Amino acid sequence: MTQEIPFEKAIEKLEKIVADLESGEVSLEEALKKYEEGVKLSQVCQDRLSQAEKKIEILSRGLDGSLIRKDFDGEEDLPAEETGRKSAVRKTRSVRSDEEEGLL
Repeated sequence: MTQEIPFEKAIEKLEKIVADLESGEVSLEEALKKYEEGVKLSQVCQDRLSQAEKKIEILSRGLDGSLIRKDFDGEEDLPAEETGRKSAVRKTRSVRSDEEEGLL
């Protein structure tokens, strides 16, 4: 049953379970049931995200078969192995601009 649920509905139910558990207004027995359901929903969501990631990776392959990642800030396409370095540079730029604005 849980595997059939759409991703968005699973997230919605998981958020409700978390809210119920955080409220502290459920009995121990009910909390255990909700926790068990939450674990199952969490696994469904993780599986769906993994499948989506694999599909996106397949669709993002360049003509030579190497994985291409596109930054969403309009910067050029980069091979996957260079994206980590670029993101560190972007974070440094972001910190600098925050400092310049007196935010840090």
